[in-house]
Amino acid sequence: MNDLPEPLDVIAVGAHPDDVEIGCGGTLAVLAAQGYRVGIVDLTDGEPTPRSSGPAERLAEAAAAAKVLGVVHREQLGFKNRRLFDEFDVRVALAKVFRRWRPRLVLGLGDKTPLASPDHAQAVAITEAAVFYSRLTKWDDTFDGLPVHTVPNLLSYFLFAGLPQVPHGHWPLVVNISSQLECKLESIACYKSQFPAEKAHVFPRVRALAATVGMMGGCEAGEVLASSRIPCTGDLMQLMVP
Repeated sequence: MNDLPEPLDVIAVGAHPDDVEIGCGGTLAVLAAQGYRVGIVDLTDGEPTPRSSGPAERLAEAAAAAKVLGVVHREQLGFKNRRLFDEFDVRVALAKVFRRWRPRLVLGLGDKTPLASPDHAQAVAITEAAVFYSRLTKWDDTFDGLPVHTVPNLLSYFLFAGLPQVPHGHWPLVVNISSQLECKLESIACYKSQFPAEKAHVFPRVRALAATVGMMGGCEAGEVLASSRIPCTGDLMQLMVP
């Protein structure tokens, strides 16, 4: 049996560094502030990009963003940016992370992004497959003897370019990130190579989208998550009157 680290409560998975910050950074900051142990997995290093000097710069930016959000563990799996595909090796690599860190909740990309990176659509399938692989028995040699782990909950986050919509068959919920919106924006700003001065318009757009989502959910600022399962609660008042 491998020596295992202290479990993470939540792992968010992105195709590239900055996906998680943009899609669900506020949610992660809220969870971290509530005392949950939060981790991030980037499937690729996100390089090359036009303004970055290379992987080392992007790695430093990702580490800084994780610190801002209160994330206790972040790792990159080393697959190729622009050439990320839903293949066996990447499924197994991510499932090993889930088996090692035993999260209770995984947050993964929820949809493709037309006119943006096709890696995002691949990450949807990879994350779903890795959640499945993590719980499969009689496969010890493939997973280096890491114990089976069943991930109880998988929620999707989204890289919206406009008003929020979720895929057919998914049930949306709004997370109140009002207390952590500035933290989310600060984490995105850590990616100076991706959001230099000429891209300053990104920040008011993120703020406006959070306000729009918040209005839909009855709070000042929000992020949309979604589940393929209908949300279920045994405490209606806690759900409706947080």
